[in-house]
Amino acid sequence: MTADLHSLCTDWLEQLAHRHSPATVAAYRQDLQALVKGLEEEGLEQWSALTTTHLRRFLGRERTRGLSPRSLARRLATLRGFCDSLVDQQLLASNPARLLDAPRAKRPLPRPVDIDLLSHFLDTPVDENDPLACRDQAMVELFYSSGLRLAELTGLDVNHLEATRLRVRGKGNKPRQLPLGQRARQALDCWLVHRALLAEDKQTALFVGRHGTRLSPRSVQLRLARLAVERGLPEHLHPHRLRHSFASHLLESSQDLRGVQELLGHAHLSTTQIYTRLDWQHLTDVYDKTHPRARKRPTKKET
Repeated sequence: MTADLHSLCTDWLEQLAHRHSPATVAAYRQDLQALVKGLEEEGLEQWSALTTTHLRRFLGRERTRGLSPRSLARRLATLRGFCDSLVDQQLLASNPARLLDAPRAKRPLPRPVDIDLLSHFLDTPVDENDPLACRDQAMVELFYSSGLRLAELTGLDVNHLEATRLRVRGKGNKPRQLPLGQRARQALDCWLVHRALLAEDKQTALFVGRHGTRLSPRSVQLRLARLAVERGLPEHLHPHRLRHSFASHLLESSQDLRGVQELLGHAHLSTTQIYTRLDWQHLTDVYDKTHPRARKRPTKKET
C-alpha cells in the first residue's frame, strides 16, 4: 500500500477531528486501518481501483472474524464517509460503499439502575476530608443529575460551571446547557475545595487525578466500577448506565420526550424513543405479573 493511500486516510481523520470527539476519530482510524490491511493482502495499490467487490469481501472477512452487526455497520459508515471524500477529490467516480447495505443490528434496551438501589448508592456517606472520595461523589452525582456522556464529563472545564447549570460540548461538538441538581452542586462544591490544591498550575479541567492532570475516560470508568463494589451495588456500574438511569427515571416522571431529548443532546427524537420502549416493557412486565386476566390458567385435561 503506497504512502499516498495512508496519507489520504490521515488527512481525512484530521478533518474529522475538528467536528468529532477523540473517541469517534479513534474508532474511524481503527476501521480504516483494518481496511488498508485487507487491501494490502489483496494487492490493491490505488484508491482509484477500489470497487464494491473489494469492500464486500472486506466486510465478509470482518464478519467471519466475529465482528458484531453493530461493529460491521460502523465499519460501513466509516467506509462511506471516507469514500465520499475520495469522490470529492475526484479519485473515485462514485462511492462503491454506497451500494452496500449495513447489517441490521438488534438494538438492545438500555439497562437503568433500579431507582431505590441507585438512591442508596448515591446517599452513601462520603468522607469530605478525602479529596478523591469527594471527586468521585461529584462525578456520579453529575452523571445522574445531568445525563452526561463520559466524554462530556471528562471534557468539562471549571469555567463550564455556573451556579445552577453547566455548559457541555456533545457529539459533533454541539453545545448545550444542562441543569445542575442541588445534590450535584453540593458535591461539586466539596470537590472544588480539594481541586484547588491538587490541580496543576493553569490546569483548566474540572476533574483531575491525584497528580493534578485531567482525568482520563478510562480512569473514570474504573473509579465507578470500584465505587459500586465498595458501596455494595449488586451490579456493574459504568457511566452510560447512569446516563440511561437519568433518562429513564426522568421520562417516567415527566412523560416529556422532547425535553429528555434536549437534555440528552440527541439529534433525532427516534434515538430518545428507545426509553419509551423501556417504559412500555416495564409496564407490560407489571401487567403480566399482577393482572388476573393476564396470567394463563392451565386447562383441565378431559377424563
